[in-house]
Amino acid sequence: MRTTMWTNPGRSFSAAIAAALLAAPSGLRAQEQDPWIWLEEVEGERAMDWVLERNAETRAELEAQPSYRAAYDETLEILTSTDRIAFPSIQGDWLYNFWTDGDHPRGIFRRTTWDDYLGGDPTWETVLDVDALAEAEGKAWAFRGMDCLAPEDRLCLVNLSPGGSDAVEVREFDMEARDFVEGGFHIPVSKNGTAWVDENTILVHHNLDPDYTTSSGYSRAAWRWTRGTPLEDAEIVAEAEPGDMAMFVGSQETSDGSMVSVARLITIFDREIHVLEDGELHRLDIPTDASMQRMGDQMVLLLVSDWTVGGRTFPAGAVVSTNYDEYRAGRGTVELMLEPGDRSTVNGISRTRDYLLVNQLTDVQGQLVRYWRENGEWRHEAMDTPPMGSVSPASTSAHHNRFFFTYTSFTRPTTLYLAEEDGAVREVRSLPAQFDASGLVVEQHHATSPDGTRVPYFVVRPENAPTDGSNPTLLTAYGGFQISNTPGYLGATGKTWVEKGGVYVLANIRGGGEFGPAWWKAALKENRQRAYDDFIAVAEDLIARGITSPEHLGIEGGSNGGLLVGVAMTQRPDLYNAVVIQVPLLDMRRYHKLLAGASWMAEYGDPDDPEEWAFIREYSPYQNVRPDVDYPTPFIFTTTRDDRVHPGHARKMAAKMESMGHETIYFENVEGGHGSGVTPEQRAESAALTMAYLNMQLGSPSRPISQ
Repeated sequence: MRTTMWTNPGRSFSAAIAAALLAAPSGLRAQEQDPWIWLEEVEGERAMDWVLERNAETRAELEAQPSYRAAYDETLEILTSTDRIAFPSIQGDWLYNFWTDGDHPRGIFRRTTWDDYLGGDPTWETVLDVDALAEAEGKAWAFRGMDCLAPEDRLCLVNLSPGGSDAVEVREFDMEARDFVEGGFHIPVSKNGTAWVDENTILVHHNLDPDYTTSSGYSRAAWRWTRGTPLEDAEIVAEAEPGDMAMFVGSQETSDGSMVSVARLITIFDREIHVLEDGELHRLDIPTDASMQRMGDQMVLLLVSDWTVGGRTFPAGAVVSTNYDEYRAGRGTVELMLEPGDRSTVNGISRTRDYLLVNQLTDVQGQLVRYWRENGEWRHEAMDTPPMGSVSPASTSAHHNRFFFTYTSFTRPTTLYLAEEDGAVREVRSLPAQFDASGLVVEQHHATSPDGTRVPYFVVRPENAPTDGSNPTLLTAYGGFQISNTPGYLGATGKTWVEKGGVYVLANIRGGGEFGPAWWKAALKENRQRAYDDFIAVAEDLIARGITSPEHLGIEGGSNGGLLVGVAMTQRPDLYNAVVIQVPLLDMRRYHKLLAGASWMAEYGDPDDPEEWAFIREYSPYQNVRPDVDYPTPFIFTTTRDDRVHPGHARKMAAKMESMGHETIYFENVEGGHGSGVTPEQRAESAALTMAYLNMQLGSPSRPISQ
């Protein structure tokens, strides 16, 4: 069984150049055309000298801003506060938690009993001290979870990331001895994954062998590895095709034991699942883009595309089920469990021993619904939670029906609940208020995109905010990969921005999953511009309502959201006075050649295909920035250790803009992976630099909500 424990519940250039780039391959000629290609050398001496020089300039400028120190102190206090919720992870008779604070910036992995935890003041037993390990070994380790063997859950495979990267080192760990197993399973730093078969056997994928690594940088094979033998002697049990994204191994906890599987990822959205039974792999005949859960004797599927089976067509977005064994034998009947309406979607499914938990959104407001089988039929009931928020399972187990779930909203602190075996629900912990929300209102508005689509967005503002366009406003969105942006407690942003009078806006643009698969697919590949049109429409609507004005409007996004705000800046620079571009994709001509970029071609398209490059080049920020346009000064942020989205995107954009005479503010955290930092201090610095920049560009919020 795989039990993974994580930390608590991750934003038209000239025709001549266009024609040249379209014709050029991504090799030598592309490099010749890009004078900033050397910044793609992640730890190259010249590149790092450039980074450190820019970091020093940015620190000098932004730390001198009046708001910096307060924002840093307030953020760090929130990140290290001892009254945060210690979110539990259920494993056997124990509850586990990963915790960081001022004394443990890299964190401790610890455990306590159910009774002690529910008593309100638990005594924690440290299992692994990551700070002590990092100090002893002289390495900047970041904890990335464990994979444990059930039912004893004694032997585990610990994932340790150097500097927060996606790549991890795997070491076998004995939970009772609280120490690493001498001579145990060990995988060097790589993008890898594991699944226990038995005490002496695991399945593993890794990208250590170039001959078995895909163009996306992931494993192209799955191996069966026996204890005591070298990793290089492990037996290959499955291989992906050369053009596939990856071959992954994994397992799913069920009430009957562990379902070990190998997944051939054809694209990031399409996979063939092969289940290990009696030592052999057998493919599941299910849609390649569906999500699957086992619950008791049922196999439950969340559909992303229409599925015709047994003479019936089930629509995309529906949840269906069938008896697992009977379906495998060719006798199973598929039945409809849930079909969301036009304004609803299923945002995820999980399970306990006897309950299927459906996380449902209606108009981007969450509800958790519990389903169970009774007399051969599905029955359900909704968990009783407040409106205008998000509800989601926090920790479940396939061995009993007790589970934790959370409720959160923009202004209401996150609350942890326990659902008991008998269905009773009680509050366990509530996060203390981290900012003053007493004078705030939360509204949901809609903007109209150019094609007539109504795009919802949330506004969090002081109730006394004027409508004269003078409010400093921060607009954010994501819009990709079927990921839903839902309300969540603002925490440090609430303290450093909203409490002081700033307006916060979350837009639910197409490309996300807020309204089901169709909402996501509407902005795929050649239709990508729709996501950007939606975002721009929200900005225009905010201005039309008098909530803000271009002088006071800032936008922020990370990863795919970084691409989003990069496009918004290059297409409509007149709408904003601040642009925060975090760990972004920006050079869409070469994104598929950098780190994991090739794995996203199912979302964006293939730049080496002339027909697809024709629509990608129309929005790619790096290719569309021009010397003769007046852009707002952007704050471009990335991390050296980001091995998912290459830091070269951010570096090259800053360098190119500056070469054209545009001002930029650039900062690169030397740790952090695909995020803002590993330690609370690093994350607080990133947040404070951002807040100082926003205050500098948009004007400091000057109407505290308590007035």
